[in-house]
Amino acid sequence: MHNRRHWMKLAAVAVSALWLGATAGFAADKVTVFAAASMKNALDAANAEWAKESGKEAVVSYAASSALAKQIEGGAPADVFISADLDWMDYLAKKNLIKEDTRSNLLGNSIVLVAAKDKVKPVDIKQGFDLAGLIGDGKLAMGEVKSVPAGKYGKAALEKLGVWASVEGKVAGAESVRAALALVSRGEAPFGIVYKTDVNADPGVAVAGTFPADSHPPITYPIAILSESKNADTAAYLEFLKSEKAARFFTEQGFTILK
Repeated sequence: MHNRRHWMKLAAVAVSALWLGATAGFAADKVTVFAAASMKNALDAANAEWAKESGKEAVVSYAASSALAKQIEGGAPADVFISADLDWMDYLAKKNLIKEDTRSNLLGNSIVLVAAKDKVKPVDIKQGFDLAGLIGDGKLAMGEVKSVPAGKYGKAALEKLGVWASVEGKVAGAESVRAALALVSRGEAPFGIVYKTDVNADPGVAVAGTFPADSHPPITYPIAILSESKNADTAAYLEFLKSEKAARFFTEQGFTILK
């Protein structure tokens, strides 16, 4: 019994150490942001401008919106959440984990079919196009279609265009849209479905075709302050991201500004 208690105590200490290590970068005086992986390039640039302008710092954890929402639900310390779809913001809202009066729709995006830059050929994305034939024996890289927003948008588009059934068995579901992008860049999948904005993040891929806007629900990135946020700078940070000064960093990466 003594040995069992001893090992349980050691395990508890180890878990605490892991948690402290994981959160060490999120100091109390910094605005902590949980943001969709597809925002990295644009948000990093906007945060650098905010730091220069305000003297304050924002630190960001990037991942799939689904993973971030679950972490917030589990008690992860954060001030701001930016989701790549409405569903995961709604998920937190229903659990009273966001300050509803701070919620707004910040950005829009589009989804594209990508291929390795040295192999890309134009693809006419339309009703019934032969995506399965293009993929052949390879894989179609997408975000996980049941949880990752980019994967959900991609599946909706393929269903609307009548080709989902022919490619469902070829899908390589990734933990985030950036992970799907990497599969194409590394040559592990001949094609992938990612956001238009992701293409700027990897010189190894190029756009083969753009999905019609009416083939999937509007791609919307909502933003909100989390209920547990106590940081006095969070409101100012939120207003900065919604300002004209920040807008250029998002439009340069291909996002649209929603008002």
